[in-house]
Amino acid sequence: MSLPDPALVVLVGASGSGKSTWAASRYRADEVVSSDALRGVVGSGEHDLDASADAFSLLEQVVAARLGRRLTTVVDTLGTDPARRRGWRDAARAVGLPAVAVFLDTPAGVCRSRNAARDRPVPSRVLTSQLASVAATVDLLEAEGWQVVRVATDERAATGDAAESARASTSPAQHEDLRGVVLQLSRFPAEGDLLAWLRDMAGAAEEAGLAGLALMDHLIQIPQVGRAWDPIPEPWVTLGALAASTSRLQLGTLVTPVTFRAPGITAKAVATLSALTGGRAFVGVGAGWWEREHTAYGLGFPSARARLDALEQGIETMKALWAPGTKPYAGRRVSLPETTSYPRPVGDIPVIVGGGGDRTLRIAARLGDGCNVPSDEAGLAKVARYLALVAETGRDRSTVHATVLDLPLVGRDRDDVWSRVERHRGPTAAAAFAARHHAGTSTEHAARLAGLADLGVTTAFVAPVGLDGPDDVLALAPLATAFG
Repeated sequence: MSLPDPALVVLVGASGSGKSTWAASRYRADEVVSSDALRGVVGSGEHDLDASADAFSLLEQVVAARLGRRLTTVVDTLGTDPARRRGWRDAARAVGLPAVAVFLDTPAGVCRSRNAARDRPVPSRVLTSQLASVAATVDLLEAEGWQVVRVATDERAATGDAAESARASTSPAQHEDLRGVVLQLSRFPAEGDLLAWLRDMAGAAEEAGLAGLALMDHLIQIPQVGRAWDPIPEPWVTLGALAASTSRLQLGTLVTPVTFRAPGITAKAVATLSALTGGRAFVGVGAGWWEREHTAYGLGFPSARARLDALEQGIETMKALWAPGTKPYAGRRVSLPETTSYPRPVGDIPVIVGGGGDRTLRIAARLGDGCNVPSDEAGLAKVARYLALVAETGRDRSTVHATVLDLPLVGRDRDDVWSRVERHRGPTAAAAFAARHHAGTSTEHAARLAGLADLGVTTAFVAPVGLDGPDDVLALAPLATAFG
């Protein structure tokens, strides 16, 4: 990497993004002005937040003195305070020094892992706020007059000058957190405190080590799950509530029909969830299938072909609105006069396409980041078909998600398993019901899901039969390691 020297270099990145390591490998210690280090000078240590005001006061003096002598000055803070940033820029311009903003393009999951490994980690909600602030800052840098340099997390590439260099690229690493077992909630209590129940379920999912939590997106409870008058909350409102009570789970829908909302509105909801969670959002999308709920809510229900056309257009629209910048967009299926949509998402948002028809699989392979099909034998054949289609498009299969919806019956032991079979089978023969839901213990289900991973499945959305409360979720802990 070749940067101007002397220059003002302002680092932009959340805790754990690698700012200090990057600076130390390229500049002398005397050239780097670190807010953390100065907290150690004026306080009891780098993590003494009570010393922050004094540390930043000293930082401003050091930066001003060095720039006044036209010396290279590397500012190692979060870089997200616009007033401080503009002050440093103006001071550099006053003495004729270039102003460079170096954005550490590190996936949110990597930041969280590094942070968790520290002796004194930043609180998870603080880190979430930092990630959102950094994502918002990146879009402002070029307009402020900075020479923008993006440093990829593996530091293989850095580009300069253009706003394009600050755009987060689609990276498989940014999708890794969705890989594994995701709890899908489809039944909800009719009485009691719904929010408290949801928080308890999400907390148990985090404690069990699951990768995420998904909600169905339906207007009326579907007959496969319950009665029409059973409660089914609006998912994006509900996920927004869960954003405040979770710190690690990926949150999203499985799946949102494109017939329910204009795709731009869905894009706005998902991007907001991403910003609120520091990049823990995904969206499942589908063509919609249940005519009854459309009719009941006054929504159109066009032909299957028209709905699939809308699915293609919807995915393209969402991705256009999530991209950095505000320029017009002219694509194959969609034209937009502008793409102004803030807040921006933190990192990439995985789009999982639900459905196993041939055209749906082709749409998922071309436009989506994954597909979702049932975990039965027919569904697994569609996983193989989807991965073959991905390869045909020239995409790397390791960058996409092959996901399945799994409906297991999980018991503590063999007696509990069969007791649950009897409780839930209804008129279906016990053996047939047990086979359909792979009735077994959590250890047996973990082994079964590990076998799916060998077939190319990356994620299992698990909606256990008879899931009642957090204890049932905690019992799924052995499944958390099924995908490695």
